[in-house]
Amino acid sequence: MPNKVIYQRIKLSFLVCAIAIAFPLNAVRAEEILPMFGDMKIDRKFSPDPMMMRGMSGGSRPAISIAGRKKTPTGACTGFFDEKPDHTLHLSDKFSYLKLKVSSSDDATMIVKGPDGVWCNDDSQGQNPEIVGEWLPGKYQLWIGSFDKNKYFPYIIKITEVK
Repeated sequence: MPNKVIYQRIKLSFLVCAIAIAFPLNAVRAEEILPMFGDMKIDRKFSPDPMMMRGMSGGSRPAISIAGRKKTPTGACTGFFDEKPDHTLHLSDKFSYLKLKVSSSDDATMIVKGPDGVWCNDDSQGQNPEIVGEWLPGKYQLWIGSFDKNKYFPYIIKITEVK
């Protein structure tokens, strides 16, 4: 009888080891399954919240040439961007609170153009930009840039209604 118990424990140990080894090999990082660039459409009470998308920041065009100004109420218009927006955000309804937050390994900047104007931000959360507030329905163009010209870094943009 003791041999049977030992055999079952060894068998269970091998099973646990096999699962422990196989799991990390099959695990996928969240960034790898997120869509890159593109359009997003958000309705009230959207799901999942936060909505996330990834891209590459940076470019050669200075912020002032896109934003048309050096500063907005949400922050300075700094950095360098691609000529075309990285994302287009379509809001079907008015949002009394919506947050756009960029996370990057380096110094990212952001410009948003929409029906209620142009908004810029740099370094709201460390070296990452964030724009928070009331948003009108309509189409918004989003540019994610890098502080330094022709420097490109991966980023994740998160859009949430949660304060």
